Amino acid sequence: VVVINKIDSASAESINTVRQNIRAVNPTATVIDAVSPIFVEDPSVITGKRVLCVEDGPTLTHGEMRFGSGTVAAQKFGATEIVDPRPFVVGKVRETFDKYHDIGKLLPAMGYGEEQTRDLEETIKKCDCDSVVIATPIDLRRIIKIAKPSTRVTYELQEIGKPD
Repeated sequence: VVVINKIDSASAESINTVRQNIRAVNPTATVIDAVSPIFVEDPSVITGKRVLCVEDGPTLTHGEMRFGSGTVAAQKFGATEIVDPRPFVVGKVRETFDKYHDIGKLLPAMGYGEEQTRDLEETIKKCDCDSVVIATPIDLRRIIKIAKPSTRVTYELQEIGKPD
């Protein structure tokens, strides 16, 4: 079974390329099309605000993604700006940016050890933003203090149609 996810945000050409690659490698695979719609706890924390997007770190670093669900939410709900965290990063967060130069204006949450969470909390505290968009697998507010207004973004897998 192969799932082609996020078909609502990929080009038809890209989806067709993936389908061709699947057939070339495993012609008998069942292919399931899917989307991952986002859900935002409190959109008012985003609308008209300068937001800091905290994304899943490994998705940005090892996965080389240039955006995540926090970015999608910021755009969808009318943030005036996604604030660049780089002038404010400290410690382990700085080390992540030094190693992965192409992260851009997103703040990666890289692990949940004591030093990593302390440096993430300090970076968020120092960041010049109106609010924080939390788009990580866990709700960061459970493990660090975020004094600024914040909202969480989640998503769920939804199958589209029937498997081929």
